[in-house]
Amino acid sequence: MPSSEPAAPGALPPRLGREFFDRPAAEVAPDLVGCILLHEGVGGRIVEVERYEQGDAASHSFRGPTPRAAVMFGPPGHAYVYRSYGMHWCMNVVCDGEGTGSAVLVRALEPLYGLERMRARRGGVPNRELCAGPGRLTQALAIDDTLNGAPLLAGPLAVHARPVPVELVSGPRVGISREVERPWRFGLAGSPFVSRPFPGDRTGSRRPSAARARGR
Repeated sequence: MPSSEPAAPGALPPRLGREFFDRPAAEVAPDLVGCILLHEGVGGRIVEVERYEQGDAASHSFRGPTPRAAVMFGPPGHAYVYRSYGMHWCMNVVCDGEGTGSAVLVRALEPLYGLERMRARRGGVPNRELCAGPGRLTQALAIDDTLNGAPLLAGPLAVHARPVPVELVSGPRVGISREVERPWRFGLAGSPFVSRPFPGDRTGSRRPSAARARGR
């Protein structure tokens, strides 16, 4: 049975290519859970994401390619970074073909790489709180609007393949006021590092199982 633990820091799996991102958000979002997100060597395992599409009233792309949402309509495999409520940055992964306005918000990481730099940026909070939320995550990884539109296929911002299979949970998105009933938030089952527990998932009480795994 495959191990359910992520690869040890330093043993990185391959970087994901354009073909991974050039798919509908419905496929990319769950497949991102368990992958490794790094910025200049700092980051960890993705444990929570949310899916957004142009036909979704909660998405920035709903009104078309406005100046703010233009990156969402660009080529897949790039970062869409925006300011949320004037307080913190949020990082999304652009997916699907050009002109579709699809992206996946990265909500939480399990911190694994560059922990000391993360703690310095986050004021020495416990590891559990370093990246548990989109604003905390971007602060810990030093992601801001200078990376809006940055490629994930090359350069300092990268997504690496899942080191091991994972078990997923899903539920309604959080922090939005429209289309709240859509079960478009995906997470790593049993992870204590998610920003908010998933309904029915006793967070941290069970380990991911290879029996219900999605590979990529």
